[in-house]
Amino acid sequence: MTDRPKFRALVEELRAQIEALPVGTSVPSERALAAESGVSRMTARRALDELTREGRLVREVGRGSFVARPAVNLPLHLTGFTEDMAARGIRASSRVLSLVETPADPFTAEALGLGDGAPVVRLDRVRLADERPMAIERTALDASVVPGLAEVDFSTQSLYSVLESRYGVRFDAGEQTIRAAIIRPEDAEELGVERGSAALEFVRVSGRGGQAIERTVSTYPGDRFELSAQIAPVTAQESGGRSALRVRR
Repeated sequence: MTDRPKFRALVEELRAQIEALPVGTSVPSERALAAESGVSRMTARRALDELTREGRLVREVGRGSFVARPAVNLPLHLTGFTEDMAARGIRASSRVLSLVETPADPFTAEALGLGDGAPVVRLDRVRLADERPMAIERTALDASVVPGLAEVDFSTQSLYSVLESRYGVRFDAGEQTIRAAIIRPEDAEELGVERGSAALEFVRVSGRGGQAIERTVSTYPGDRFELSAQIAPVTAQESGGRSALRVRR
């Protein structure tokens, strides 16, 4: 038998085993795996690498490989982090880093159609899922639309829920840009990752009735999230496809 069939068979066998194991369970080392399955250590290493790339395993230097938390699919739509997590049975909360009214920076002013130095409410939060830091969100909102927002306690409350209940603001349109980024030094400790780690950065501008109200920059550690997309043929009437953010819990 060639190495390729052995490799694929080993990957499929390990994949099935991993699905039945609790998160955090250790799996055999490449040496033990090679001895148990009768493949070369190189083939065993490739199999572990493959499952790590799939997000099924997490490998820790000096400790070994462990069953990773399963991915949760988050469609990219006009709901907030709290609502997305609640829909998946995950308790969302926040650690507020900053909540102030301040002059808009040039990027925010342009995105929201404001004059230079116009006031915005700036809300910076660490977003947590079941108490685990998952992202940092930096949100700016047109202060003229949300007077008094800086007085709200957002450690437990959902921003979008407050906007709707207190101000009657429910977003009906938005534009989102996704880009590769590097974790900022000041964010690394908050997220529990190494400085300079890879990240996905989402820049979203949301509004209602043609008026932009919110600009949010969300930073997601690259080792906890994946971006997936369903792609339609270019000949289809709707060829934009659908994208989703997969969260490694």
